[in-house]
Amino acid sequence: MRKILNSTLVIMLAVMLPLSAAAKKKQEKVISDREYWCQQAYKMAQPVLENMAKGELQKNMKTEFSPSFDNRNRKVVYMETFGRLMAGIAPWLALPDDDTAEGKQRKQLREWALASYKHSVDPESPDYLCWGVSGQNLVDAAYIAESFIRAYDALWVPLDNVTKERYIKEFKMLRKYEPPYTNWFLFSSTIESFIAKAAGLKEYDDFRVMMPIRKTEEWYVGDGWYADGPVFAFDYYSSYVFHAMYLETLQNMIDAKQNGTRLEYKKYYDRALKRAQKFAIILERFISPEGTFPVIGRSTPYRLAALQPLALMAWYQKLPKELSNGQVRAALTKSMHRMFDIQNNYNDAGYLTIGFCGHQPEAADWYTNNGSLYMTSLSFMPLGLPADHDFWTCEAQPWTQVKAWGGQPFPKDHRWADDIQTKDKW
Repeated sequence: MRKILNSTLVIMLAVMLPLSAAAKKKQEKVISDREYWCQQAYKMAQPVLENMAKGELQKNMKTEFSPSFDNRNRKVVYMETFGRLMAGIAPWLALPDDDTAEGKQRKQLREWALASYKHSVDPESPDYLCWGVSGQNLVDAAYIAESFIRAYDALWVPLDNVTKERYIKEFKMLRKYEPPYTNWFLFSSTIESFIAKAAGLKEYDDFRVMMPIRKTEEWYVGDGWYADGPVFAFDYYSSYVFHAMYLETLQNMIDAKQNGTRLEYKKYYDRALKRAQKFAIILERFISPEGTFPVIGRSTPYRLAALQPLALMAWYQKLPKELSNGQVRAALTKSMHRMFDIQNNYNDAGYLTIGFCGHQPEAADWYTNNGSLYMTSLSFMPLGLPADHDFWTCEAQPWTQVKAWGGQPFPKDHRWADDIQTKDKW
């Protein structure tokens, strides 16, 4: 009996060992950080753009709304989905074509995106977006404009003239909405400054650019933080809106060669860039050794959009001297793994679900739908750097909290003060 048992054990081990070795080998197969980022970006974008390119997004998207969603037109979900997704992946799609697996996916997404842009402003298309049905359109039109800003030559220039004219017309019609006395001012300025760049200085509304700039300056509270209106709120709206859209508004006015106003746009831009660099330092310090970061304020289902300024500075190649490419890539990658590897953030049709890390509908605000959540794509902006850029090829390095909690030397942090002064030119 003992011989039989021993023989059986030997046979079982002989069968199991090769399987264990194969499983171990499979586990040891490691993909690069860039490959992982591309996988996540493609997974997020493919269901949206493949359907919209055929005019079938509104037919096929599985939607979800906050339990306390207000009485606005629910078709805003599609505009939110498309605009916010494109704002995040536009830098990646702007890279030139190549024959790599990534390059082929990127080219496919760009082709789908260009077709989707046409559908979104074609009144005869089933995927014509609900332009002008509510003030919410002002928000997501700004993210569409932002996608054009971030990939002007790749996503705006190739559009046919009819489509371009339709966009300028739709953007102008949104002037009927008065933005609330909050970060919404920058949605107006982003749209109008893009009109100035794309259609000329005679076409844009200067007041809807000047007023947001002045208000954004008034609402700067120091050390990289902006108040969301006259009263400071400890949330991520400095990440979601202020830093990126303020810089882009100013850059558009520089690109449009608007020199006939009272503002010195280049000085404003240089100062805003330094503030964004300081805020990038803060965000990097928010990322724990485990890849988590504080869940604070409203709009938490925007997920990794909380880290947008850090991603933006990396893409701009304007990280402050306190932050290296290696530590920023490592920190962002760790957060991405923590967000998307453990919990189920997608529904069974492949669209994002409401939640922060998983399906958590109780995290929704009254304005949240699952289209809102595509703002998390804003963390993908460093994909706009080519694969051979130092951001992707350098060795991963420990970020600040890894050093601090690991007993290693780490840099001290101090308040940053504005050192660029501006005054009206006359």
